[in-house]
Amino acid sequence: MEKARDLAHIIGDSIVGNVTLYIAPHGRNQKKISETCRKGFQCVLCKMLMLRVAKGLCGLVDADAIATGESLGQVASQTLCNIRVEQHGLDFHVLRPLIGLDKLEIEAIAKEIGTYDISIRTAAPCHFVPSKPVTMARISKIAEECARIDVEEMINHALENKREIPLS
Repeated sequence: MEKARDLAHIIGDSIVGNVTLYIAPHGRNQKKISETCRKGFQCVLCKMLMLRVAKGLCGLVDADAIATGESLGQVASQTLCNIRVEQHGLDFHVLRPLIGLDKLEIEAIAKEIGTYDISIRTAAPCHFVPSKPVTMARISKIAEECARIDVEEMINHALENKREIPLS
């Protein structure tokens, strides 16, 4: 939470206008995925749900898009196949300004804008990352996994329990 707040401060200081930080709970959803779905699909389902929660939040605050820090191929959820599956049916703009940059290029930008030292701080690891995450998910397989869980209920729960975090 502290890292997110500190990063939001820096981003807010660098753009025109106010920045509001919202936190939506995701641990409950992660647990449900872990208990119900095939382990290898955890990261893809996690990212898919996060994008849908972000879309819902944007609807509540009248935003037109979200921006992510994805870089193609850096982690399992960021392979070309998985990005396609995660956003399938989203019908919403996801901006990915770093998508074609490599790790060194992204680190250079982070150092230039003052986010690098914050982003490398130690944080609790995700306890749900599978030992062998799927890197080439298919829409049909994700549909099978989604049939095991109540995706809409999970999205609604996250949105109903979102919090606005003061940046002052």
